[in-house]
Amino acid sequence: MKQHSSKRIPAVIAAAAAASVMLTATTAHAAPAADHPATRAALNAFQGAAGPGAAVYAGDGAGSWTLSAGTGTINTNKPIRSDEHFRIGSQTKSFTAATVLQLVDEGKVSLDAPIDAYLPGTVTGNGYDGTRITVRHLLQHTSGIGAYDPLASIALAEPDGTYRAATLVREGLKRAPVSAPGAGFTYSNTNYLILGMLIEKVTGLPVHAAVTQRIVERLGLTRTVFPAPGNRTLPAPGVPGYHGTRIGPFFFWTSVISYDPSLFGAAGAVVSTPEDLSTFYEALVAGRVVSPTALAEMERVQDITGGAYGLGIFKVDLSCGGEAWGHNGAVPGYLSQTMVTEDGRHASVTTNAYLATNPPLQQLSTLLDTALCEDRR
Repeated sequence: MKQHSSKRIPAVIAAAAAASVMLTATTAHAAPAADHPATRAALNAFQGAAGPGAAVYAGDGAGSWTLSAGTGTINTNKPIRSDEHFRIGSQTKSFTAATVLQLVDEGKVSLDAPIDAYLPGTVTGNGYDGTRITVRHLLQHTSGIGAYDPLASIALAEPDGTYRAATLVREGLKRAPVSAPGAGFTYSNTNYLILGMLIEKVTGLPVHAAVTQRIVERLGLTRTVFPAPGNRTLPAPGVPGYHGTRIGPFFFWTSVISYDPSLFGAAGAVVSTPEDLSTFYEALVAGRVVSPTALAEMERVQDITGGAYGLGIFKVDLSCGGEAWGHNGAVPGYLSQTMVTEDGRHASVTTNAYLATNPPLQQLSTLLDTALCEDRR
């Protein structure tokens, strides 16, 4: 999870996928074959580099449509649908950030207060000082905390196979500081694991319950789940996730081994669908999740190498003019991204594969930009 750039997909991704599978069919909710030819071509290119299957759910205030390529289940012809569940990875960060900003709206949290004011002694040692790292720093990845992938800490599970955020945070803080607080951008899951602990401390609820009550249920996201620790089930209908191994020009896919979602927690545990994700980000950008003041804070971006990151969301400039807001995510089995515009356009992309090398970021960027701009060129 590193930097990002506008007019191409931000590289704030833990892992991605690569594959070579031909376009096969559209979903039951797909657009007619003659529609959206540019997006269809971009989807074909993305799926050919990404995984067994891929889909884009897009549209505007007048309606939505879905295109699908490849298959959601290997050795079958089962295109990915826009109402099927998958693990959204770091798109979870937008849900976590919105929950924190609701607490700011309620006067329970201050963006510029030090995290030590809420979680004394949590961020300390190894050069870290929680009295100097603010809530805003954590939300915007400017805390100076080193980059951290929870997958490196699988061995830290509790006896029941779940993970405690405090344990993962301590492990994350073993990475040396990369900058003084506020001095630079470094994408680190540790920031959002700490924010999950903040939500729990202030609300008195487990983070999965707080986000569910405040975001998921209030928006009626009936196919979005922030699973409790120990709940490894992917709800039906669901898209299986795969690892891929390349031998010469061919890819061989194997199912992802089940893991506990608490390994990613507030940084990446949520399960959702392209339809629900579009609804969430549209509501967020329209000001229906947090106050206008809080939304303005979320959209106060920091320019980094070629792009801009706010508080749990990032901005991408579109080739047809204007900008889109959203986030991407990758966890074992899935690579995804959702982007929306203030005038009501949306595009949500997912593929069902996981590879740590050669992520198809340029193809993903082109697909999202094309889906959002195709009718405006």
